[in-house]
Amino acid sequence: MKGKKIVLGITGSIAAYKAAILTRALIKKGAEVQIVITPAGKEFITPITLSALTSKPVISEFFSQRDGTWHSHVDLGLWADAMVIAPATASTIGKMAHGIADNMLVTTYLSMKAPVFIAPAMDLDMFAHPSTQHNLDILRSYGNHIIEPAAGELASHLIGKGRMEEPEKIVDILEVFFSRNEDLKGKKVMITAGPTYEKIDPVRFIGNYSSGKMGYALAEACAGRGAEVTLISGPVNLATRHPNIRRIDVESAGQMCKAAIEAYKDADAGILCAAVADFTPEVTSDKKIKRGKDDLVLHLKPTEDIAASLGKLKGRGQKLVGFALETDDEVAHAQDKLARKNFDYIVLNSLRDKGAGFRCDTNKITIIDRQGATSYPLKDKREVAQDIVDKLVSLFNRPND
Repeated sequence: MKGKKIVLGITGSIAAYKAAILTRALIKKGAEVQIVITPAGKEFITPITLSALTSKPVISEFFSQRDGTWHSHVDLGLWADAMVIAPATASTIGKMAHGIADNMLVTTYLSMKAPVFIAPAMDLDMFAHPSTQHNLDILRSYGNHIIEPAAGELASHLIGKGRMEEPEKIVDILEVFFSRNEDLKGKKVMITAGPTYEKIDPVRFIGNYSSGKMGYALAEACAGRGAEVTLISGPVNLATRHPNIRRIDVESAGQMCKAAIEAYKDADAGILCAAVADFTPEVTSDKKIKRGKDDLVLHLKPTEDIAASLGKLKGRGQKLVGFALETDDEVAHAQDKLARKNFDYIVLNSLRDKGAGFRCDTNKITIIDRQGATSYPLKDKREVAQDIVDKLVSLFNRPND
């Protein structure tokens, strides 16, 4: 945290008193803090208190004087290493999700180039309301980090989830984030993501339900931690954000195999997250196949095994990570695949786990290597990606490896 520049956003919640404790904790860790507060926030804690803690004027209004002096939300967005909004009310969360820039805090958020951490604080029914949860999902989809509120007694004296996370925990989250930020610096990582499409004719294909969300989350996680990422993507409706990601779009298993082999040659690690077709039609029609009275029979042939090909190519010091999506005998199948494909470890998910697998924003995984298995609870795929990358970093940090 030493030397990090933090924009701390404070909104109109009774939990605003915790912002003073958070400010002090950040400064004691060596951070430089600039506070931006909403007009409602000033009803709960005074700018004088906050300014005394930061030794900086507190920013609230767009214009501070009638002589043309104004505060630049753009400059704040460029200055910061991170923005933390704590507490974040349901109103501010809704404005951030939908771009309603009617105060200095939201305009600063919309201009922010650094990672944003959001710590909700509200009554349990407000937090559980579908509109609030939908807005939080939108903010997650933008790449923001949501610091889940704790459960306990609330200002209403009801008991439930909605308490802003304690300042000490928020500082811990930021410290972990910044410590991770460069732990893959200098490494090249190749990642495959999404489905492959095997053409039958110009309008039909054999495919699967993969959304690519897990692979893209891994690409963002690796790039955010300093790696130079080559993302080989099947057809998906996703975009990359981090400038360290070079994206190569492919369609078929054959195209993905060729691109993966080429990219892995000078990579330090490969993560094979794509759902690659195992079979492709022997013959592809160049015209749309018309409906007939007889059955249509497709003859399929195996596609090239990307994982096995890369496992054979793997050189000393290179890492290779595989995925296994199973429906039965999950662990046994994953362990067999780990050995056959020459993986360093394999990430197992089961279609029998609710909220895991295709088309979900969450995942529940088990990481298996030759020493054993570690299971994780259901998490957002961005959090799952960090767990998977943590394991990769631990392999690079092993002595004489």
